[in-house]
Amino acid sequence: MLNKRTSYVNHITIDSLATTSTFEIGDSTAIHAFSRAIAIQREQELFFSNEANFDDFEIFKREIPLDPITEELTYESSPINSFIKVNRIDIIGVSTSSILHIGSSNNVFLEARVKHIRQLNGRK
Repeated sequence: MLNKRTSYVNHITIDSLATTSTFEIGDSTAIHAFSRAIAIQREQELFFSNEANFDDFEIFKREIPLDPITEELTYESSPINSFIKVNRIDIIGVSTSSILHIGSSNNVFLEARVKHIRQLNGRK
């Protein structure tokens, strides 16, 4: 594991934090973020509640292949300072199933699945 560092942020501004996104300050052992959505876009303004189920679409059932990391990793570091200091961070937006994390993490797994459907009116 890499050397531990302490993070200092003097000021942070976040304009938007979307659904299932996270803003975390501090260290974490594991982060697991998961989001799924069905986005139906129509030319005509029409909304039906409960018109689509995740089970109806293969994309939500498929396993994500996670190949093991087999490469040998080497690195060289010079322990100049164990602090990371930042004066200001300005964030426009943190999107779905995303994380803004100030700190250290051991394991991070993020997954977002979106099925986009366009329903166009018939053309003559």
